[in-house]
Amino acid sequence: MKQALRAAVVRTPGLRGRLAPRKSLGQHFLHDPNIVRKILASVDAHLDDVILEIGPGEGALTRSLAGAVATLVAVEVDHRAVERLRAEFGNRVTIIEQDILTLSLSDLARDMGLGGAWRVVGNIPYNITSPILFAILDHRESVQDATLMMQREVARRLVALPGTKEYGILSVFCRIFAETELLFDVSRNAFRPIPAVTSSVVRVRPIRASRVALNNEAMFRHVVRFIFGQRRKMLRHSLAVLAGLHHWSLPAEFALQERPEELSPESLAHLVNRLIAAGMPLLTGDK
Repeated sequence: MKQALRAAVVRTPGLRGRLAPRKSLGQHFLHDPNIVRKILASVDAHLDDVILEIGPGEGALTRSLAGAVATLVAVEVDHRAVERLRAEFGNRVTIIEQDILTLSLSDLARDMGLGGAWRVVGNIPYNITSPILFAILDHRESVQDATLMMQREVARRLVALPGTKEYGILSVFCRIFAETELLFDVSRNAFRPIPAVTSSVVRVRPIRASRVALNNEAMFRHVVRFIFGQRRKMLRHSLAVLAGLHHWSLPAEFALQERPEELSPESLAHLVNRLIAAGMPLLTGDK
């Protein structure tokens, strides 16, 4: 039987002062122990979990996870933080000094010989939130779930409904490839330095198979990104431009008057399937 990790906060054992946050890295260090407890309770980690922490920074979450789960891997791009984390945790935590966006979660799991899927945790930089979410969905076969702190406005995009201003590419992809839940908001005062925005903690559970059958996943991603890049245009205009780029004539049946934000994720999936059935050339890989 799995043994649950008690949501306790481990105090910092006398580090050599605080790190000076770097604006270029979008660093806002979490320092509120109550928020740390809430995140740990939301993760509900167990001893045999395999956890990947993105951007541990000063180690607020790392301290309570280290030694309490089977495998804890922390990916940090800031060399200063890496040195401090390695000095504090030794071999209890695998610290990888690398940009998370250059790391394949699937390859990392394979290289480490891990049998289970990652449980991802992190207070992720606001300026790379969307790319990190796309990477998690891209490698969803290797991710059990992700509990992430991000800018509240971005968090709301994950669950936005068609016809709202927040609805966009993230909304569509999260609906088709995951189950997403907003957990709680976090005051800006929980961070150092204090950011200009409120944050939210969300849980994303990727699903292995897409929620709607896709004839070509790469094509679906390509079309959705393209039409939302021209979200104020009617679909008949943006699809005609897309067809021209693929050297293909758009049939008259696709003279759609809607704009992309008016269609549900399921409707967009069916639309792309119809485009493929009508002869639109397929992509050989994701774009």
